[in-house]
Amino acid sequence: MLRRKINSVLERFHTDPARKALLLTGARQVGKTFSVREFGESHYEVFIEFNLIQNAEARAIFANAEDVKDVLLRISALAEKRLVPGRTLIFFDEVQVCPEAVTFVKFLVEEGSYRYILSGSLLGVELKNIRSVPVGYMDEAQMFPLDFEEFVRANGIGDDVMGHLGECAANLRSPDAVIHRRMMRYHALYLITGGMPAVVQRYLDTNDLQQVTREQLTIVKEYQRDVTKYDERLHMKLKTIYSLIPSELNRHNKRFYLKNTTGRGRFDRMEDDFVWLREAGVAIPVFNVDEPKIPLELARKANLFKLFMNDVGLLCSFYMDGIQLKILNGEMDINFGAVYENFVAQELTAHGYETLYYYNSKRRGEVDFLVETEGTVLPIEVKSGKNVTAHAALDNLMSEPSFAIPKAWVLSGKGEVSQQGAIVHLPVYFLMLLQRNRLDKPLIYKVE
Repeated sequence: MLRRKINSVLERFHTDPARKALLLTGARQVGKTFSVREFGESHYEVFIEFNLIQNAEARAIFANAEDVKDVLLRISALAEKRLVPGRTLIFFDEVQVCPEAVTFVKFLVEEGSYRYILSGSLLGVELKNIRSVPVGYMDEAQMFPLDFEEFVRANGIGDDVMGHLGECAANLRSPDAVIHRRMMRYHALYLITGGMPAVVQRYLDTNDLQQVTREQLTIVKEYQRDVTKYDERLHMKLKTIYSLIPSELNRHNKRFYLKNTTGRGRFDRMEDDFVWLREAGVAIPVFNVDEPKIPLELARKANLFKLFMNDVGLLCSFYMDGIQLKILNGEMDINFGAVYENFVAQELTAHGYETLYYYNSKRRGEVDFLVETEGTVLPIEVKSGKNVTAHAALDNLMSEPSFAIPKAWVLSGKGEVSQQGAIVHLPVYFLMLLQRNRLDKPLIYKVE
């Protein structure tokens, strides 16, 4: 059974004294429905699930309802179970097709008899429709494919190994050689399988990479169908952009060229398309900045960006040229750069870095990623080859006094942890230990 980090969010929902509702968002096939279903059945005496895509009667719950009594009466009629006040969880899945469900949450929470979780994929949803969360009545959490830690734990890595790696990262010490080799094997495997729950489970059940690829291609086709289904005006351009991501990442600078989509290079004509893909959770943009200072958003150039897939395994499935075995064998005659960088973009996104950046300057060169952490800019360079000490652009960036960047990371397949001035060399899987400051931990401050 796959254990997900979203479980901690669901546990907080369960014990929340305010008894607010929860809106769980994210791309399709990342495990939202399974996680809520497992949680609801184990934590509540009565668990009711309504799929608003599959069940037209469930959509009618909110149609022309005059008040919350109407809604509760209809829920009771369709539930086929006796609702027990205080011990019932009601789950509305796929709310993107029924925004009225979000509208009524405030009144359902105020009424107070039951608990509510809503889930939506964001595909085809106007941002304003799904994000108009009733303030004070609903919390929101986003779910992603399995990150690398979830993946290795699913493959049997336990707390002892994770504790060892955590200590190594905290003390800048190289991990045990045996552990490093095992983690790099899992990292190579993760590049191939990615973190889609159905794909990971298929691998765990069969160890057959052919079946893994077939499962991935099924998900890709579902994404493409969703594009067509939910937005007739944009679907052709959206499908083209999504399909071009792998080939654009194979370019030398991995930058996305708009003219390859329609023959025209006007970003203002296509900006909504990229926003749609990002909000749908199926693509991860990384924006260019030429001034690496806090806040990075002020230096962002909206029309210069790289576009990664939301899952590195789906990226590998696009190539279909034996890249899987080459990755597992560590062959260096293929372009690992795009795959490694997609892994980093996916991992950073899952760890709370909502907007990612890269640095580019004609004078200093290009650095793969910049993120804001602990009130400073952290540059991250990703090395997929053997020469991990050559990072001229990063050196140039760190040597500029006006930027005042305290440290940078170089991530690679090497097992040695070392520091050269402010630049720290780390195994690439150490990225799973980088977490953005969250709001789920107390931050106590009291004026005496």
